Amino acid sequence: MNKLQDWPEPIVRVQSLSDSGIPLIPERYVKPILQRPSVNSTASNDVNIPVIDLARLYGDDHALRATILDQISIACREWGFFQVINHGVSPQLMDRAREVWRQFFHSPMEVKQAYANTPKTYEGYGSRLGVEKGAILDWSDYYFLHYLPLPLKDYNKWPAITADCRAVLDEYGKQLVELCGKLMKVLSINLGLGEEKLQNAFGGENIGACLRVNFYPKCPQPDLTLGLSSHSDPGGMTLLLPDSHVPGLQVRKDGNWITVKPVPHAFIVNIGDQIQVLSNATCKSVEHRVMVNSSEERLSLAFFYNPRSDIPIEPLKELVAPDRPPLYPAMTFDEYRLFIRMRGPCGKSQVESLKSPR
Repeated sequence: MNKLQDWPEPIVRVQSLSDSGIPLIPERYVKPILQRPSVNSTASNDVNIPVIDLARLYGDDHALRATILDQISIACREWGFFQVINHGVSPQLMDRAREVWRQFFHSPMEVKQAYANTPKTYEGYGSRLGVEKGAILDWSDYYFLHYLPLPLKDYNKWPAITADCRAVLDEYGKQLVELCGKLMKVLSINLGLGEEKLQNAFGGENIGACLRVNFYPKCPQPDLTLGLSSHSDPGGMTLLLPDSHVPGLQVRKDGNWITVKPVPHAFIVNIGDQIQVLSNATCKSVEHRVMVNSSEERLSLAFFYNPRSDIPIEPLKELVAPDRPPLYPAMTFDEYRLFIRMRGPCGKSQVESLKSPR
């Protein structure tokens, strides 16, 4: 078997398992005790990731703008996560994108199977991450597709379950690329750099952008498994459109798992490993995971904004000093992504294993 061409075992669709009405989940989905969702988990109403209003970022009030920049800076350093409201993306488009994907996952299996993926690119309809034989799996199915660079964008690999489906997905991608570009400028300024510095380190306009839609079916034993195992995102920045009704995302903070409470029509922004490397760990990519439940399915759209795949990513020279040496060696995103795809979600061990000895 070619380890990048084929899955190591026959693929089982989690949605099919859920729909079958099984009372117990298969052993392949049972997590070790210390990885189960009840361990160090909190859903306190008093704790949530920061919520930041971007409307004030673009006004004429310089003091308010400075306040928003500071809020984002603190969120990047202390949380690695924050929610943004008044971000400029159409709420109607957000709702329609969610609706289109829910229709896809509730389409007949033969329709979905026409888009089945392989580990070579992951593009299409999938049900596992990583190619380790015998690995413990997550309770989720997904769909992965490319927006940028344009040579990777193939509309034939996008679902066409409604007349407007591909047009909706295309416009959604365009608006999120624009929002990511604005946030990159903010991060760059907050690092004490020119506003284009971080974007240029990503490859300027020649960047990567892709979407993974996560579908978490109802689970008969949600206390034993996870919808998505603990991991930090390998790319640059992620914009998550969460389920509008069902919480599930948890962020690790001070050793505890905090359940995120989504704000309507907000995006959840999180820093990826590549920005942690470029910032020499000033900005943090943070572990997160997804819980499932027995009564409701859940759907979310994760949009990944990544560096150009073939340029070396390493700490920016402006952020390196004799008392703060570079923490990471240079590595292209292609090299890092292959490293990740072979192993699947593994907490923060992926990026931490690259740290230079001090």
